[in-house]
Amino acid sequence: MKLLALDSSGLVASVAILDGETLVAEYTLNYKKTHSQTLLPMLDEIVKMTQTELSEVDAIAVAAGPGSFTGLRIGSATAKGLGLALNKPIIPVPTLEGIACNFYGTDALICPMMDARRKQVYTGIYHFAGGTEFEELVAQEAGPVEDIIKKCNELGQKLGKQVIFLGDGVPVYKDIIEEFCTVEHSYAPAHLSRQRAGAVAIRAVRLYDEGKAEPASDHAPIYLRKSQAERELEAKGKKLEE
Repeated sequence: MKLLALDSSGLVASVAILDGETLVAEYTLNYKKTHSQTLLPMLDEIVKMTQTELSEVDAIAVAAGPGSFTGLRIGSATAKGLGLALNKPIIPVPTLEGIACNFYGTDALICPMMDARRKQVYTGIYHFAGGTEFEELVAQEAGPVEDIIKKCNELGQKLGKQVIFLGDGVPVYKDIIEEFCTVEHSYAPAHLSRQRAGAVAIRAVRLYDEGKAEPASDHAPIYLRKSQAERELEAKGKKLEE
């Protein structure tokens, strides 16, 4: 199976091509540029460098959310446009599951955290049973940092496992993690701490086998919560009613 994978759900932009068990190429950028400036040029570069014909890919995997509203829209629009043009299915990969797959094979609990602002994170808890079988212990959600740390403490103690924290929310809330996390824990190194399209592709293969691909026309991002603009409009509406 040959996959094109995209991730623009957070600060990182990443594109990868997976051919069977070979990660042919991965282009990841974490710099001060918008995804509208980077994603398509990165895609074009990786296709040219690997002499890949996009018509050859079997499906397009994309980090479907949660994450940055703008980033998700750019990634999903790119994947959807390609899927419609090439008549290829899309494999929507929950963002936190994709990040967790950076630690495929570990025996530890994996807790990705994306900064959702206002002392909240997009997060979940995952595990690889037997080192290979992906398990969702806490489904991806948006909530206070303290809540997910409490769940990490409970699961870590119950299962006798340490927790690995990763994601762009870790440096923002590391003080809180250190204050409230009571089980053994560690932090991902730089090369495994953020979104990577290669990890999205790995998770997408299993989701494809589970029948979770969808027609490009049906694809839409997963936001988990309303945007700040929507919340502000609702607040204004409530004030007007009062």
